[in-house]
Amino acid sequence: MSKIFTTARTIAVVGLSPDPHRPSHGVARYLQRVGYRIIPVNPRVSEVLGESAFPSLRDVTEPVDVVDVFRRSEFVGPIVDDAIAIKAAAIWLQDGVIDEAAAERARAAGLDVVMDDCMMRRHAAGRYEPPP
Repeated sequence: MSKIFTTARTIAVVGLSPDPHRPSHGVARYLQRVGYRIIPVNPRVSEVLGESAFPSLRDVTEPVDVVDVFRRSEFVGPIVDDAIAIKAAAIWLQDGVIDEAAAERARAAGLDVVMDDCMMRRHAAGRYEPPP
């Protein structure tokens, strides 16, 4: 897990909401404040946290290190397939998001996988610094 925080620079946040009261917004805002580049992935918005949003991971036009997922478990499979396709280094499924089959596909493709955990909480607890 620490490898994810110390090597990642760019985090695509799937399901990032523009609503500041939603967990996805708070986590992404935190990650942005501590130095990571955030890429919103949400087909219903054009911008979140000052960053242009993309309708899907496959539409993102730059390399992605981590895909942070704020979608229900039943929607994870295709997101993981997209993360593999774009050659992300890691997939992070937030609290309550679990898909063992998708996680196994990601691991088989060489991605680091974290499931059912909060990226902000783990980062804050470890006091990691993003790479320069």
